[in-house]
Amino acid sequence: MFCQGCHTPDGTGGKSVPKIKNYIGYFLQNQIAREYLVRVPGSANSSLNDEQLAEVLNWMIIELGGESVPKNMQYYTANEVAKLRQHPLFEVVEYREMLVKKLSVK
Repeated sequence: MFCQGCHTPDGTGGKSVPKIKNYIGYFLQNQIAREYLVRVPGSANSSLNDEQLAEVLNWMIIELGGESVPKNMQYYTANEVAKLRQHPLFEVVEYREMLVKKLSVK
């Protein structure tokens, strides 16, 4: 299923799933929000290996992020993903709401 199973192939999301199109790049504004993208269950529990997950996240950000992607984007690495996915999130909705309040969204 991977990311598009919930977020849809074009990144527009669904009823209870947030859109990532033109928005996902905002999660690169700070380290905690950046880590969130790896720690959500769909990423942390994915059958993709660390390198593959890093590549998919980088691709999603570039392809779907639009204006939300910072010009100085730091790409995810396999090492970073390996460390972060060891600590998956369980309270995803509450954690995301807290993060979104802290993001500078245009």
